[in-house]
Amino acid sequence: MGQLQHARSFRDLIVYQKARGVTKRIFEATRHFPREEMYSLTDQVRRSSRSVGAQIAEAWAKRRYEKHFVSKLTDADGEQQETQHWIDTAADCGYLAQEEVGSLNGELAEIGRMLNAMIEKSASFCDASPLLLRESATDYFANPLTEY
Repeated sequence: MGQLQHARSFRDLIVYQKARGVTKRIFEATRHFPREEMYSLTDQVRRSSRSVGAQIAEAWAKRRYEKHFVSKLTDADGEQQETQHWIDTAADCGYLAQEEVGSLNGELAEIGRMLNAMIEKSASFCDASPLLLRESATDYFANPLTEY
């Protein structure tokens, strides 16, 4: 068994890669939705699916603060669940075949499980690296006693 590799960027995360993949599939599937759905259902499902990856990227940027990291991953999970809702709605309207609905929702549920695993192990993603330069917060605030 090989050694696990560490992610250097959010792009290295398998969950992010899966989110991008499902977003692309949803974009392709919604190209065939009726024109009257362009500014409602089509827009909603595309927006929520795109937001999953965006929230993962934001979580990665906030790893220094574990609570922020978890909050963004929770937002990503909420977006994937919202996307499942819109896919179910599209199926109810007859815009998607049940096979495609099952496949898309299955991928989204897998992303949700991966996000929840990351949340459960958030400390391992947020451990401070000894290679990071840390500056004191006071470096960014003017001394209130200093006159300008």
